[in-house]
Amino acid sequence: MEEKFAKAALSVYNKLCNALEEAELKFEKDVENLVVFFTMNGDDIPMKFTINVDAKRQLVIILSHLPFKFDEKSRLNGAMATNHINNSLADGSFDYDYETGAVVFRQTTSFRESLISSDLLMFMIAHAVTVVDEYNDKLLMVAKGVVSPDVFL
Repeated sequence: MEEKFAKAALSVYNKLCNALEEAELKFEKDVENLVVFFTMNGDDIPMKFTINVDAKRQLVIILSHLPFKFDEKSRLNGAMATNHINNSLADGSFDYDYETGAVVFRQTTSFRESLISSDLLMFMIAHAVTVVDEYNDKLLMVAKGVVSPDVFL
């Protein structure tokens, strides 16, 4: 079973790398761990993404760690803001670590006993980039105290 999972994961990883190359996106590969890294420039804050093809769990996982944290005084505001955003998202979520104030966007899809197309992978990437670009600056303004949670909500 492990060999079957490994073959499926490698197939998905190769589709991912081919799709990124066809889209002419610059990215770094970590073939051993089935991971790619890339940065996108949005409307304001540069966005770093990691995509992991998890063979064991048969998942494609897109992560984007936001380049700031909520300090101790603003952590409750961060929890309220990320919760509000997550309630409006149809796919993906912002994971919020209350202890550290860190925020990570996460989006996943399973490829267990499925065929994943390059189009699906590119759709996931486009969606992740759009969502992070839409909300990273808003979360930063809440973290810096420029916008109160009341105004944000």
